[in-house]
Amino acid sequence: MKNCRTTLLCAAFALLSGFTANAADHPGKPNILFILIDDMGWPDLACYGHPFHETPVIDSLAAEGVRFTDFYATPVCSSSRSTIESGQNSARTGITDFLPGHWRPFEKQIVPPMPQQLRHDLTTPGEALRAAGYVTGYFGKWHLGRGAEFAPDTHGYQHTEQTLKEIGFIKRRGKRPAGPKSIDLFTDQAVYFLENYAGKDKPFFLHLSHRAVHIPIQAREETIAKYVKKEKPESGVNHPVYAAMIEDLDTAIGKLLNKLDELKLSDNTAVVLASDNGGLVEVYTGGGQIVSTNAPLRSEKGTIYEGGIRVPLIVKWPGVVPKGKTSTVPTATWDLLPTFCAMGQAKQPTQTIDGVNLMPLLENPTANLARDAIYFHYPHYHHSRPASAMRQGNFKLIEWLEDGRLELYDLNADIGESTNLAASHPERTASMAAELKQWRTQVGAKMPIPNPKANAAKAHLWYSRSTQEELDIKAFGDRFEKAASKPYFRRPQP
Repeated sequence: MKNCRTTLLCAAFALLSGFTANAADHPGKPNILFILIDDMGWPDLACYGHPFHETPVIDSLAAEGVRFTDFYATPVCSSSRSTIESGQNSARTGITDFLPGHWRPFEKQIVPPMPQQLRHDLTTPGEALRAAGYVTGYFGKWHLGRGAEFAPDTHGYQHTEQTLKEIGFIKRRGKRPAGPKSIDLFTDQAVYFLENYAGKDKPFFLHLSHRAVHIPIQAREETIAKYVKKEKPESGVNHPVYAAMIEDLDTAIGKLLNKLDELKLSDNTAVVLASDNGGLVEVYTGGGQIVSTNAPLRSEKGTIYEGGIRVPLIVKWPGVVPKGKTSTVPTATWDLLPTFCAMGQAKQPTQTIDGVNLMPLLENPTANLARDAIYFHYPHYHHSRPASAMRQGNFKLIEWLEDGRLELYDLNADIGESTNLAASHPERTASMAAELKQWRTQVGAKMPIPNPKANAAKAHLWYSRSTQEELDIKAFGDRFEKAASKPYFRRPQP
């Protein structure tokens, strides 16, 4: 009788709290829709506090699910994408920069060479969930290897842009434009997948990887006009085209969610939305438009500071994830693969997995994870200089690899990383530095080495890896400002 009473109480609590005890208790295997946004900064969404941007669809996801405040990616796209597809930290995958990567041959250090594609011996979410009975799809940006032999359909994704071409999707779609940043095209591909492959005899895993909100910034003219007229906050960067692009993306996500409703799939679909790295502030370094800011976080993509690596993550899963909750527990992109596997009751890949299953947090956003620290490794010159970092509790340590300088920040008290505590906390700094060094050795992190051709006068110059010729960065940047004749596009906001 006592056990029966306990069972009834637990069942009643589950009903009242709005979510079940774990993924395996959910009726059938859930569908999983994963939306990855390109270059969206941590404060870019209204639900993350932006006072100018309007994102009602994404805000509704946060209201109906869990919003993560301390979710991390790597500083750039290919690197983060390698962690999502492998469950490994980028130092272990070896893809620590975007592909093919930047090259400044006269800097102080030589940056280690990288693999130019995701290894086929790494099991992706597409492969793991396909083996568990899912129909899988991938549409949009890949950036993990060029050529058909390294495309998403060689990594377990059954339905891709290529497979849709083979069945004449473009012809069926007609002359409808791809839309700014191909938002409309990618959305139509995802909708076609839902209409033709979802809700049949298998659950689906759909990965939609947008190119927005990466430069060049583009949006519908009518949306831009709205933000040109909209009253701007007294402070911050509130660029009308950037704001319009974010709203256009939000609208397209709404179209996809409406299709789930129409097909009666919403109640059994987990929706996961994230960004691949922090936001870009300046269109090109040294004089381009200022289009965004990651404030109160420091700096931008291409750096190891919070503005480069802390990004949005929102998860909605009816009946499993509680509504309108927030999690402050540090999490990362390499946690997604083991989480997807747990959601879909799929076998975890045999490769080393650095990520952890986030199901405990999805069920209880205040739960603790069995992890002491999160590590980052970015041995490249980009918007910053080669560095490694780790977050342990509320403390974050940065080690600059050229000279070994250390910076320590208490993110709880100083989210903007303005006060270096390394000198005032010598024991913590030394302990964390030793752990960071040990971690790099453990994962086989490639380290930059002194450059015999270092030349301070030429250190700032960028070169093409393919042609070995110097790049004209100003001309490169101007390519992203084709619409400069329009005053609202050129005028930077203070």
